[in-house]
Amino acid sequence: MNIVTTKERILQYIEYKGINISEFLRNTDIKRGFLDADKLNSAVSDVFVAKIIATYSDLNLEWLITGEGQMLKENNGQPDDLVAEPTVSFRKTVDPIKDFQKIPLFNSMATMGLLPKSNGDFDDEFIVDYLSVPNLPSVDGALYATGDSMYPLLKAGDIVAFKKVDVDINNIFFGEIYILSIFIDDHSTYKTIKFLQKSEKGETYVRLVSQNQHHQDKDIPLNKIAAMALVRASIRIHN
Repeated sequence: MNIVTTKERILQYIEYKGINISEFLRNTDIKRGFLDADKLNSAVSDVFVAKIIATYSDLNLEWLITGEGQMLKENNGQPDDLVAEPTVSFRKTVDPIKDFQKIPLFNSMATMGLLPKSNGDFDDEFIVDYLSVPNLPSVDGALYATGDSMYPLLKAGDIVAFKKVDVDINNIFFGEIYILSIFIDDHSTYKTIKFLQKSEKGETYVRLVSQNQHHQDKDIPLNKIAAMALVRASIRIHN
């Protein structure tokens, strides 16, 4: 069986767009050699996927990662109001349900764009669309899930709506799903989506738990979390 890789699908998209590889790499700020013939079978990291989707908004993320569905979004990448019914759940929070709200959808580069600007606003350049979702608690925004650590509960391409919360042990609803921005070093962070559980190491730690059993649980110090947000709804588009 001839399995088409993510990089081969990228080449299909480049050919469809009528651009050359050098232009694609320059536009996405990806280094030379990424699409060399001898590297087409290698995996594409979430960071590179985020760069590609941020640059080419008409590209269907699910098709890029899995090969399922159409190459292009149905609206051809143009902003449009999407209406979705959130899944009913047993809430642990008591804030009121909003009959209707318009939610900014951020590209993956915004990541913790949970990291808003100092005035509390988000950078408009990261907004790729808006979602119109009825009967949902207040949320700050939504973004695309990447990776497979929460599969099958969440899969790459799903949209998760989030509410930013301060990094404080008292703000955590243990057992719920959070988007986390975690410090790698003093200057960089990475984004992940996990269940948060209490850690046996004490209140200065939390345990990150994946839905995918192939990913091990991990205890991290609370002060390693740069930003966090409670996942309040998820949206999956079926072709």
